[in-house]
Amino acid sequence: MSSNKSVTHVILTGGVGSRLWPLSRKSRPKQYLEIFDGKSLFEMTVERNSHLANKVMVVGNVDNFQLSGKVMDKTSTSYINIVEATPRNTAAAIAFAAFASEPNDILIITPSDHIIDLMENYNEAINEAVTKADEGFIVTFGVIPTKPETGYGYIEAKGDNVVSFREKPNETTAKEFIAKGNFLWNSGMFCFKASVLLEELKQFQPDVYKKSKQVWEASKDGFLDLDLSMEIPSISIDYAVMERSKKIKVVPASFSWSDLGSFESVYDYLISKGHPIDNKGNMVIGCDKHTTFLGLENTIFVYTDTANLILQKESSQDVKDIYSELEKQNSELLK
Repeated sequence: MSSNKSVTHVILTGGVGSRLWPLSRKSRPKQYLEIFDGKSLFEMTVERNSHLANKVMVVGNVDNFQLSGKVMDKTSTSYINIVEATPRNTAAAIAFAAFASEPNDILIITPSDHIIDLMENYNEAINEAVTKADEGFIVTFGVIPTKPETGYGYIEAKGDNVVSFREKPNETTAKEFIAKGNFLWNSGMFCFKASVLLEELKQFQPDVYKKSKQVWEASKDGFLDLDLSMEIPSISIDYAVMERSKKIKVVPASFSWSDLGSFESVYDYLISKGHPIDNKGNMVIGCDKHTTFLGLENTIFVYTDTANLILQKESSQDVKDIYSELEKQNSELLK
């Protein structure tokens, strides 16, 4: 990192991790679960970027900003705190971070709930992105895929140019993407100058720009007003800017990356770190009690004090349906 650039690491902490219920609840979303050698995904996110930025900013929400604060205290990290009164998707969250910055500040935007290994490759990708951002580009990080994954969006790339963004594909399409060799997983990480992002947002989504600016200007100590916030259109940064701007570049990155968005990905990660399984591939998460699986293969048993989940690893994406059903019932089991 060049000493004459001011680089801010912006951590987005929204999301409840519905596909990791019952571990992940509204009161303790997946990014705060200390199940990774006593650390949470949030804490690991803070640590991995601490040497890459001069400042840290946390864009959280009114339901979990205290949890963010505990992590920042634990890691002795000073930070700028932005607390959303209600979720308005990533375009608004990122706009708030840009409004809270100086025009030439370079922002590295990362979610708080991803797992990343191969740190040397990660650091190289960040440094390359910062250089491109300094030249006036909006940079997205495309992870070189290791398999045809249906749980991620994709970026079609030609060198560092973005040809197109693609939604989460079905299995056949995912295999076609991998076979073509120029498709990358969309990591949801970005890097840009604050002023460049705001200029593009103003051009393509003037309503989001204007309403977010009003909310930021009315904020008190980083806390945002609910009534004003409700007027901001709920739009993702991908749709608002990334898919429309001519200033986009992609950094194809070879770090190891997962959004840990399902129990299958948690299972794979925990195995890589030595978490025990039996000889049929069955795993227990959240409990040290002796557990025996009989006649089952690749089954995950998830234990919590108030609810248990037993699932076939291959059915991991369907957990969100259970969450949706409990949400309809206004169940206490989501809190």
